[in-house]
Amino acid sequence: MKTSSEKSESSDQSASLLPPHGGYRKLRSFQVAELVYDGTLLFCDRFIEKRSRTHDQMVQAARSGVQNIAEASVASGTSKKTEIKLTNVARASLEELMLDFQDFLRQRGLRQWDKDSPEALAVRQRYSSDQSDLSDIRTAAPEAAANTMLCLINQASYLLHRQLQRLEKDFLEKGGFTERLYGARTQARASDRSDSSDSSDKSDSSDTPLCPKCGKPMRRRTARQGPHAGQSFWGCTGYPDCKGTRPC
Repeated sequence: MKTSSEKSESSDQSASLLPPHGGYRKLRSFQVAELVYDGTLLFCDRFIEKRSRTHDQMVQAARSGVQNIAEASVASGTSKKTEIKLTNVARASLEELMLDFQDFLRQRGLRQWDKDSPEALAVRQRYSSDQSDLSDIRTAAPEAAANTMLCLINQASYLLHRQLQRLEKDFLEKGGFTERLYGARTQARASDRSDSSDSSDKSDSSDTPLCPKCGKPMRRRTARQGPHAGQSFWGCTGYPDCKGTRPC
């Protein structure tokens, strides 16, 4: 029989099959990607023709970045492969969006800030908090607005790159859901067999009497001759040295 502590341990192991997942709103990558999505909507409404294909493509790429981070986080409980795949799709969507903003600047002869320029450093500092707003995108000139968006996209892409590295490392060290499921099932079966074996041994031990003469365990035997021929009885396992018997 399992003790209460063993049952508790078994329950904990079952619970650990599905690790904590779905907390994507706490991920900094999600928070920045959400800023990118909201900022892209503002930017496109201000500077891109609403009926143009470019407007739709930029908004959809920004949305894909946010949505795939969320879906990856929810899927992580049962599939690390899916989590890694969707996180990578999110990063690829933001890379596509980045090219659109670079094209906007190049096609209009506007300057693209260097990543270490004073303007870019100021933007990164301003949007370092999860409480950042997008007031700059609402009022800035086209060049400043597009470069601000590029800074945010670069930050989100970097965070997703780091996130992918961590996910790959965790997968190599801890494995995925299928491996945990197989390991837990194998352990449960081994435990069940052990419990069954222990119970059988105890049952056999309790049903088997001891010899009244020498104290050794007895064995069920069948009389072959005499008035009790064909009947079962308990005979000492020390026979022929000990001839102790008991009726069944």
